Amino acid sequence: MGYDHLIQQYQQHQNPSQFRLQQISAVNQSFREPGMKLMQAAQSNPDPFGLLGLQSVIKMTDPELTSLALGIDLTTLGLNLNSSENLHKTFRSPWSDEPAKGDPEFTVPQCYYAKQPPPLHQGYFSKFTVDTLFYIFYSMPKDEAQLYAANELYNRGWFYHKEHRAWFIRVPNVEPLVKTNTYERGSYHCFDPKSFETIRKDNFVVQRDVGKETGFTSTLTFFLV
Repeated sequence: MGYDHLIQQYQQHQNPSQFRLQQISAVNQSFREPGMKLMQAAQSNPDPFGLLGLQSVIKMTDPELTSLALGIDLTTLGLNLNSSENLHKTFRSPWSDEPAKGDPEFTVPQCYYAKQPPPLHQGYFSKFTVDTLFYIFYSMPKDEAQLYAANELYNRGWFYHKEHRAWFIRVPNVEPLVKTNTYERGSYHCFDPKSFETIRKDNFVVQRDVGKETGFTSTLTFFLV
């Protein structure tokens, strides 16, 4: 009776441990089964952009997918890769079996054969109208053409007022009302660059140091700086 009693106590002591192990195994199995199902689903429907998706490309079972991923052998298109000539001269298109027929016929207009225009110089500006000279002056700042246009305006009697930053010229056949060594007052035509027209200003005062008498270089320098 003593031996049987010891065996019974040992079994009672081991049963709770075995029960706990069975519970842990059941829990692990419950977590493992969804993961296995996901892996099986991934193998049955692989991601076309993943590593498993490359199998269909490597096996070359789909011709369209193979040509898109691996490209096309150019020799199958009739191209002679050993030729020393440029291929673009004879290869029309991968969808055409006929070679290119060369350059199409065309006629080049005579204006394309015009000679190089002569260099810019002051003599051409004497042929321009006043409006053209003003357009060149205000649209080409700090350019050589602006200097030539300003010089031609100065030769035609215009002078640049540094204070008003505008071009003036005396009204023809009208003498100044007042004329001293430092200033003069009279009627002038003024070119307005905003409206691009000439405006008459009567009883207008012009200082000598900003007028025509100072010369072209000094009057224009203020505008260019």
